[in-house]
Amino acid sequence: MSPTPTSSPTSSPTSSPTPPPVPHIRPSRRTVLAATAAAGAVTVGPSAAPAASAPAMPTAELVDTPARSAEAAPQGARPPATAQAPSRELRTLLKEIDPDRIEATVRKLVSFGTRHTLSTQDDPDRGIGAARDWILAEMRSYAAGSGGRMTAELQSYVQEPASRIPTATRITNVVATLRGSVTPERVYVVSGHYDSRVTDVMDATSDAPGADDDASGVAVAMELARVMAKRRPASTIVFAAVAGEEQGLYGAAHMASRFKAAGTDVQAMFTNDIVGSSKADDGTKDPYTIRLFAEGVPTSETPEQAATRRSVGGENDSPSRQLARFVRDTGDNSATGMHVRVVYRRDRYRRGGDHIPFLEQGYAAARFTEPAEDFAHQHQDVRVEGGKQYGDLPEFCDFGFTARVARVNAAALWTLAQAPAAPRDARILTAALTNSTELTWKRGAEPDLAGYEVVWRETTAPEWTHVIPVGDTTSHEVDLSKDNVFFGVRAVNRAGLRGPVSFPLPQV
Repeated sequence: MSPTPTSSPTSSPTSSPTPPPVPHIRPSRRTVLAATAAAGAVTVGPSAAPAASAPAMPTAELVDTPARSAEAAPQGARPPATAQAPSRELRTLLKEIDPDRIEATVRKLVSFGTRHTLSTQDDPDRGIGAARDWILAEMRSYAAGSGGRMTAELQSYVQEPASRIPTATRITNVVATLRGSVTPERVYVVSGHYDSRVTDVMDATSDAPGADDDASGVAVAMELARVMAKRRPASTIVFAAVAGEEQGLYGAAHMASRFKAAGTDVQAMFTNDIVGSSKADDGTKDPYTIRLFAEGVPTSETPEQAATRRSVGGENDSPSRQLARFVRDTGDNSATGMHVRVVYRRDRYRRGGDHIPFLEQGYAAARFTEPAEDFAHQHQDVRVEGGKQYGDLPEFCDFGFTARVARVNAAALWTLAQAPAAPRDARILTAALTNSTELTWKRGAEPDLAGYEVVWRETTAPEWTHVIPVGDTTSHEVDLSKDNVFFGVRAVNRAGLRGPVSFPLPQV
């Protein structure tokens, strides 16, 4: 069963009027428990009274399961109760993502021969410096059409000798920033790394095409910059091509530390690393699935936070896990043509990506990677051996697949930037031991904020299964025991867009 809309199905997600306040009526335990018994994901109304007595908040388009393409989700899969399909505005944006442009970007980056971090930086045609200058010129060409909203710049520092850096080396990120028009202080980051390597990670001279790893991820970030530059997001979006990843995540670490030192409110970061191919090493293809790696226990967790997490069982409810659920809510549908396979790990075995420095700084971050890798076309010298071609060459890429990955990124990023932020200081009151649950949170400052929804699920469920509209309030009591289920809170704006869920912590 699909989620039940909280307003008329004919309502426009972009033109809903400002709703009247929803009465703060606590649903009875009978109402809540009856919802639990129903099959599939459901939406629980704000009270047991008829809908006409309590005007509902605006409702964005919900995912229509029968209408989803077979490629967008495994057979029989249901969307979460929290799913929201793209608005008309976002659907238009997604259609502008061009696989031919993505291919042209990948092939141009490959044409620089090598983009090894230790390669030449002053040759106009070969090496990482030539790639850096081309990416900057492209980003500035996108910014030129933004009406002054986008800027593009180099972010450089000198890395002193360290692991895989034998001599002092300038490491440079290319960063394009599209400033938000309503809440510019909220920042969302998407990146790929433009450095490359061969079998010997210290070989800075051999050809290292790096088509899949990671010209594909850079192409995603650049295509999103191109498409979004002419639009007006409410919040700020940063599109980055970083260096030094193969040598030890140096460029991303520098960018994350700069954001932290400046007190920047980075609410989400995605890295796209190895998103160029849908074919595994055994020749099988999965062209409509993208993996999203999201950690559970936060990398930056303090001992005090760990004690709280253990006490409430919050291992599956970190900010990064909520971010991953949001990506599935917004990016797993027929408009992207993709299924988002969330993997409950920080990264793959013995591997690490540019989201990790952001996790270390306490930011929510996750990594997109193709569904099954072919290691003959990663980190390999270009050669033919035993009749088999090795090397990370563009002929092994699937550019239609990469374009669909870009659409998943775009759906999540654009909705994050347009929707309200995740509620701050969400709490479950625990001073009194009762069989009901009282939640509180701080009201957001967004001018188009319409209200809030409480979500919940069984402790064994991976996705949110129930939604309770509670109106424009900062507290709500549910007649359901906090000991038995997990709760969350999310904000809704007047256009019907929902932000990410906040997981409430206990408050005595």
